[in-house]
Amino acid sequence: MAISRREALKISSLAVAATAINGCATLSDPKANQALTVNSTYKAPIADSKGPRVVVVGGGWSGLSIAKYTKIFAPNADVILVEQRHEFISCPMSNLWLVDKIKLEYLTHDYLQAARENNYTYFHATATGLDRENRLLQTSDGDISFDYLIFAPGIDYDYSRWTNDIAFETRLRQEYPAGFIPGSEHISLRNKVLNFKGGNFILTVPSGNYRCLPAPYERACIIADYFKEKKLKAKVILLDENNAITIKKKGFQSAFDELYSDYIDYRPNTVINSINLDNKVVETEFEEISFEEAAFYPHVRGAKILERVGIAKDGQNKLEGNINSLTYEVNGEKDIYVTGDSRPMGFSKSGNTSNSEGHHVAKLIAQKINKTKEIKWYPPTTTCFSIVSIAPARAIYVYTQYAYNKIDETFAFASTSSSENWKKDGTVNADSVFDWANALYADMFSK
Repeated sequence: MAISRREALKISSLAVAATAINGCATLSDPKANQALTVNSTYKAPIADSKGPRVVVVGGGWSGLSIAKYTKIFAPNADVILVEQRHEFISCPMSNLWLVDKIKLEYLTHDYLQAARENNYTYFHATATGLDRENRLLQTSDGDISFDYLIFAPGIDYDYSRWTNDIAFETRLRQEYPAGFIPGSEHISLRNKVLNFKGGNFILTVPSGNYRCLPAPYERACIIADYFKEKKLKAKVILLDENNAITIKKKGFQSAFDELYSDYIDYRPNTVINSINLDNKVVETEFEEISFEEAAFYPHVRGAKILERVGIAKDGQNKLEGNINSLTYEVNGEKDIYVTGDSRPMGFSKSGNTSNSEGHHVAKLIAQKINKTKEIKWYPPTTTCFSIVSIAPARAIYVYTQYAYNKIDETFAFASTSSSENWKKDGTVNADSVFDWANALYADMFSK
């Protein structure tokens, strides 16, 4: 039976109202927009807690480890992992995917599986604020009460040394992404590499404690290896703000010199003064460098959520977490922590390090929940493999722990060992790369 235009409009208006009530209003609805932009005042759709609630913000290597091991060490805790991504994509090992040597499936893992197997809750939402007085984490899908709150949100980029123009920064992010925050950046960079026809491909290395110290050098080797295999008239120009290679210097430098002398142009102590994206020219203090493609890796800072909720240090300290370096607890706050790549200590910003310290932070929280004897600070460990060639597969590695100097309250490398002779040990090291990755993936995602 046909309906009138008036009836159709009435039904349509009722449908819009019902959609808004159910939280699915479209962004074209002005009232819905207004509702979406106000501070969270409603409860997240999570069952009430029967035990002390531990909320972990960020499902990276640190957050996943803390969620799993807090539940192991304190089984009565109600652990909730708040993560804005639907799936985990690993930064470690991703350089191999850039040149099509591993499948994306190898890097991608299931948050739901991790939560099921380890008896905690995965809650898909974005953290937006913090209500200290009422002990509530505000998210894009409602408020979550907590007894213990851990921020493990990773890094954000800081483009301020290159530009303060938001439009220009947006172009850098979209047209020449750094490729050190997993997801679309890696996909974009992979397409750039696989479709490259020749010329200069610029990569950059920031100064300071950036995410994964050896990764830019490994990336240069892997991309150069790919260009060499394809016999392209191409060169990777690696512009490094540091005076020299920051880690595994002997291994990387010898690979640059002996394997890729025609494909890698390594330039240490090089600071970019300006970037002309229209003409594709980088200006340094001494010269102008033209390029056909690039991935500009800027300085890093603590994730912006720390600044938003008022638990970040000042800009001089890269807006990383304002925490007690031995307990990870936010200064002046009770039972709120910052871990992983957003913490200010000089530990490597790497997956293995974040996973290692995640175990320790879980013990710290469990000790409070269980009311057991206070545990001492335990140093995180860093085990890091870097591929220097694909065929044959050869790698170098470094292992280190960290020591704390009580006098000046600083941290330094301790018990360090490395294997940088890729000609002698490279094949054995390469065979260990996947064993290392598989073990860590299992540690975070399996029982």
